[in-house]
Amino acid sequence: MLLSVIIPTHNRADMVGEAIESVLTQDYFQDRSVGKDFELLVVDDGSTDNTKSVVQSFGNNVTYVKQNNRGVSSARNLGLKLSRGSRIAFLDSDDIWLSEKVRIQMGFMNTFPGAMVCYSDEIWIRDGRRVNPKKKHHKYSGWIFDHVLSLCLLSLSSAMFRKNVFKDIGVFDESLPTCEDYDLSIRLAFRYPVHLISKPLIVKRGGHPGQLSQEFPCMDRFRVKVLENALSLDLTRIQRQHVEEEIVKKSRILALGYAKRGNTRDARTYQDIMDKYEH
Repeated sequence: MLLSVIIPTHNRADMVGEAIESVLTQDYFQDRSVGKDFELLVVDDGSTDNTKSVVQSFGNNVTYVKQNNRGVSSARNLGLKLSRGSRIAFLDSDDIWLSEKVRIQMGFMNTFPGAMVCYSDEIWIRDGRRVNPKKKHHKYSGWIFDHVLSLCLLSLSSAMFRKNVFKDIGVFDESLPTCEDYDLSIRLAFRYPVHLISKPLIVKRGGHPGQLSQEFPCMDRFRVKVLENALSLDLTRIQRQHVEEEIVKKSRILALGYAKRGNTRDARTYQDIMDKYEH
């Protein structure tokens, strides 16, 4: 099996069908020399809507697996465990692939057999309208460790991995209810160069109910935890300094925010973290 595509989903019956369709209609798979040398795994993380019937309407083109609601990291990890492909691609169930995505990324990885991961630019849709990414969302190529510390630049829906990447850096951290992609991107960028294809290959849709960014406010709480975990990596002195500077920066924002809302306990917690790492 050449490629495993993993779609984690939870109560997105109104959107998951479009995500599935965008995989099945990839122009790469229409090439007779390639055929159907891929699998599409949809991991349902305890949906209570009609997600199952939507997925199963695609017949044998899709493998449907359901688990109890344990979070998106658990769903992705189950997909990885079940996958048979030598290459892995994820697609969030509210995103869409453009028709040339797999062909371009397969071509890149065939041309550069040493490349372990590549990702692409994106088209952003918010509340049904196209928006332009801000300057801080500019993507980089190569050894991008310092760039991924401030925010998650690696959209999983845009990436393609060689499967043994996950043997080297580990899988998704199931203790994180959100920012699990941020955590993975730091471990990934520490270990490998991350190659950018400077062309939009996916559509990211936001502004709808059920997004983790809406369910978990103050997401910097989880980013601080991820950054503290990153200190256990075999960092250079400069890398460690950059991680600690980012911890201080995010902790300061959290401390000020909690203090403004009268939450002195949490404000003190992040003030203490600032004091611990501030040089």
